[in-house]
Amino acid sequence: MFNQGRLKQVTSALPIMAALCVSSLAPLTAMADYVGPAVVAKANRQLWGETINTPAGFDRASRASILVYILALQDMQRLSEAEMLTSFKIKSVNRASVEKWLGKEYGLSLLNYQRASTNCSVSDWTCIGNVTTIDDLEKKAADAKLRTPPNLLAWRDNLDNFSRAYIAEQLRLAALFPKVSSEIDFFNENEWNGDAFSDRQFYLSFDDGPTGTQGNTDETLGMLETEKKSAVFFVLGENLQARLKKADRESLTELYTKQCVASHGWEHQSHAKWNEWQDSIKRTQSLLNETLSKYNVVPLFRPPYGQRKDDSGEFFQSQSLHVALWNLDSQDWNSHVTIDDITNRMITLMLIKRHGMLLFHDVHPKAKAALPQIFKELGSTIEWGDCHQLTKL
Repeated sequence: MFNQGRLKQVTSALPIMAALCVSSLAPLTAMADYVGPAVVAKANRQLWGETINTPAGFDRASRASILVYILALQDMQRLSEAEMLTSFKIKSVNRASVEKWLGKEYGLSLLNYQRASTNCSVSDWTCIGNVTTIDDLEKKAADAKLRTPPNLLAWRDNLDNFSRAYIAEQLRLAALFPKVSSEIDFFNENEWNGDAFSDRQFYLSFDDGPTGTQGNTDETLGMLETEKKSAVFFVLGENLQARLKKADRESLTELYTKQCVASHGWEHQSHAKWNEWQDSIKRTQSLLNETLSKYNVVPLFRPPYGQRKDDSGEFFQSQSLHVALWNLDSQDWNSHVTIDDITNRMITLMLIKRHGMLLFHDVHPKAKAALPQIFKELGSTIEWGDCHQLTKL
């Protein structure tokens, strides 16, 4: 927990926050409760200039990225409440939620740097010695900044801008929670988002499908088959029902073979505001169980926009469902984000976070083009988890 002394004003950060965090509506809804970043955090991975497809290469890039990220986090956490209100264009700030997210993010960054440093070399500028506290990590990160090689200064500046933009995205969600629920935090122990996965362990997920026959869903599944990867597809009941009117049950079972399918609700609307949210979940789960094999259907629910009621835990437990959120958002639905932006963003976040649940959308075409590049650049240095393992969480 961070006290007011650590959250004092820093006017230098205000212009950045104002530019990054004005509100915008997602294209799938006109609902005022959903707010996404008007400017998405983007990075240029090419500026690093070193391969990351070996354990040593991944760890070196990870250490360097975390050192930049921790200093950006240190600066951004000093924003005052007044600055947040102005920059985020919101009416109130949940200070406790903001401090909770900051505390969690500092703790994860410390742990991730320690994990990335198990085979450090004293001659490597990204190796700063043993760090056991957040204060120690901040101090040594500042020292490392002065030792950044000249050929990496452009990379550092680019990653600093990315980090500030990403932190702004997350701080805005934290400032609104729980009034506007999202993936930023949990309501109970029946919810998870990927933060607790093992080091270098990542899972794939896709929302909003299925599309019509021979559409983006089919092409995305074909890409995963080629790449020998699995994912959880969080489907909308109404989309699955529409697909069934044009394709039989057997063809759908074949379509999702080796993959996992779970519920995204019947319609893509907030399950925190919708009076029929419980019926939405029951209807979708029933359709899934009637249509697909037991092997493919997994007991998970992902709320649209991450929004669910704060007292919904008992209901989900009664339905034997876990709320599956995410911690690595590709923003692939955003018209201002290109395929290369997605590749850059996700690889950069994977270096900083070192584990997690990746969010994509199979109703949009960008993921099926971005992911093969991500797989290629990372090689076998990380573990892409089998989606069926998620049922054991």
